Amino acid sequence: MMLSAMLGFYLLMCCYTAIGLFMSSLTTYQIVSAIGSFLAVFILSRIGGLWQKYDFVRDLTYFLSISGRTGKMLQGLITTKDVIYFVLIVYMFVSFTMIKLKGGRESKPWFVSAARYVAVALVVLTIGYVSSRPALTGYWDTTVGDINTLHPNTQKIIKELGKEPLEVTLYTNLLGGGAGRGFPENRNDYLTTLWERYQRFKPDITFKYVYYYDNDDNDSSVYKNWPGKSLKEIEEQVADGYDLNPSMFMPREEIRKKIDLGPESYRLVMQLKYKGETTFLRTFEDNLFWPEEQQVAPAFKRLLKADLPKNLYLTGNLERSIIKRGEREFRFHTIEKGNRNALINLGFESDTLSLDNADIPANITTLILADPKTELSAATMGKLKQYIDKGGNMFILGEPGKQQMLNPLLAHLGVRLMDGTLVQLSKDEMPHMVVPFITRDAANLADEPFLLILKEAYKEHGDSMFMMTPGTTAFAYADTGAFVIKPLLQTLENRVWLKAGTLVTDSTPPEFNPGEGDSQAKAYASYISLERKVNNKDQRIVLGADADMMSNLRQGGGFLGKGFYSWLDDNHYPIYTPRPKPLDSLFTISSAGAAVLKIVYVWILPGAVLLFAIILLIRRKRK
Repeated sequence: MMLSAMLGFYLLMCCYTAIGLFMSSLTTYQIVSAIGSFLAVFILSRIGGLWQKYDFVRDLTYFLSISGRTGKMLQGLITTKDVIYFVLIVYMFVSFTMIKLKGGRESKPWFVSAARYVAVALVVLTIGYVSSRPALTGYWDTTVGDINTLHPNTQKIIKELGKEPLEVTLYTNLLGGGAGRGFPENRNDYLTTLWERYQRFKPDITFKYVYYYDNDDNDSSVYKNWPGKSLKEIEEQVADGYDLNPSMFMPREEIRKKIDLGPESYRLVMQLKYKGETTFLRTFEDNLFWPEEQQVAPAFKRLLKADLPKNLYLTGNLERSIIKRGEREFRFHTIEKGNRNALINLGFESDTLSLDNADIPANITTLILADPKTELSAATMGKLKQYIDKGGNMFILGEPGKQQMLNPLLAHLGVRLMDGTLVQLSKDEMPHMVVPFITRDAANLADEPFLLILKEAYKEHGDSMFMMTPGTTAFAYADTGAFVIKPLLQTLENRVWLKAGTLVTDSTPPEFNPGEGDSQAKAYASYISLERKVNNKDQRIVLGADADMMSNLRQGGGFLGKGFYSWLDDNHYPIYTPRPKPLDSLFTISSAGAAVLKIVYVWILPGAVLLFAIILLIRRKRK
């Protein structure tokens, strides 16, 4: 990686030197030559942003840009198009220098020299344009973990696409979210930032662009911002503000005949087409904006008609909803399209089901029962027990104060939600805000990046981290049943106790009172996993004593919540892209070694360069 960075600096300096050489051939005044060199470098740095609105010159000016050319090499990725670019720029300015010097020694019409300049420029532009095509670009990732290259898991999926072309259409709504990223002047940035890594392995991706204007019929904010104006008049003024031609944007009536983008909230979105199959690839309102491998890979799997994991959320007993946006509901981590980490963007399909009206389908991945507030009917209970006995995976979540709703079902698993609420006193939080730590078994659930870091921390230091559970009870269980039970979230020893009855959270801190039924164990488990073999299949169940941890307000449990769903899907989805830990992550130089290096780099090496220059100049003068 260091040698790759050095190559980038070397090529950049060769480029600057060639420019300076040509400018020196134009004038005998060093100041004028220096100013000309800086001007040429400035033009090459800025030309990539010029005329990007026009298809004819976009690729040419973008190719000529020197800005960011060494960026990939500094990160350890060497590409043929970047190396060829520097070679061509050096060739062009050295050739210009030779043409200038030759023109001073011969008597030819001015247009002969001009033709030579034009010929060199045309050769450079032609070779540069051809060499930058995805199919003709070579890559060398010099990093140990190939961090600049698509993960093998993603490469495998792209390989399944074969030689069939993939079509990507970018739909840009002038009045929608993220519109600026889709405008013509940002097209090369879109292709380079998002798609270049995929074109490396599938160069036959074709790109189309559709520009339109539309607005959600239920959203009147755009009319409030432009009072008294029609949508067409608003479009014309917004386009004028962006210095764009209003005629390039398709009217809402026309775009709605072609495609329904209402479910995508009319924001910037891509539609992928492959062998007649289509799917959407979304952008997100966060610092990254464009989708990453975890979102792109499952989109490819949808095009391949893969069997994606299906999660069913039970309804009918006032369970948490995947439709509502309230802070206690489950929409954010399940079907919220604007959340890049939502299950819908990671390859999961989510739906609801009432067991009072239907049976459990045979092809589902996980059945989720989230905090029922009324007693489960006999029919529902019978279907759930039958599903469990057949080896179905479940995610069951409860809350303190409603243990009686789930305990009849949990008894079938050999587990029980304990009566009462866990209390953990602290100077900052309310007493029911318990902070158990993530256990080693939880760290091993999935290849979730933070869980991998936690697994390494366990390995090296035996250390963990805490998760907030805002109001929880604990599980009572024995290891003598059919399941292997492991705690996933567990309280620190002798820090937490179980409060019987009603817990008042906004008054003076509660006191431990065994006379009122309070009890204290060494430690409590608020999330546990159950696993066993049924019908030659691993049955996996996650039980949680705090449903709020998975709520919208708590962002669906964050990385740990994704780990739960991954484990329940036998770790097929999300499609993780773990990278190996760097081998040289420690800086081990001593103070004495640093002092020696300082002498070498500050005095000895510069002195050697000076001595070499003196000897070289003396020898040249003698000749």
